[in-house]
Amino acid sequence: MIENVTFDEIAVGQRASYTKTVTERDIQLFAVISGDVNPVHLDEEYASTTPFEGRIAHGMITGALVSAALGMKLPGPGTIYLGQDLSFRKPVKIGDVLTVNLEVKEKRDDKRFVTIACEVENQRGETVALGDALVLAPSEKIRFEAPPLPEVVVRAG
Repeated sequence: MIENVTFDEIAVGQRASYTKTVTERDIQLFAVISGDVNPVHLDEEYASTTPFEGRIAHGMITGALVSAALGMKLPGPGTIYLGQDLSFRKPVKIGDVLTVNLEVKEKRDDKRFVTIACEVENQRGETVALGDALVLAPSEKIRFEAPPLPEVVVRAG
């Protein structure tokens, strides 16, 4: 079951986290969705000549995981994502296990705005991204069973 945290239930200092492994499929799907076919993400031969010494994930895959954490964990379903200040600190590679750690920094009662600190760490405990998100927290409780994700096939064109 997925359940949100309403504005009235949110407390400064409250925490939540969300974890996902970055896969080859994620990188391919993100390239299709965004149109970003930069060879540092898709071409191992080229990427091996860069300072990263291999392919790296698109930075906004990390940003999308922050969005997922906000929309699924804290505050959760019904959240409106208003803005993000996010800086990338380390590259993310295929197979990295990323954990988005959220902590409520501030609540603004007049508009249901919540500022949430976001830190994304890899499996080695290294910070790969850091910043603050601004969200409009839901006012009503939502609880539902998570639907299965759709099956997507990526074929070289």
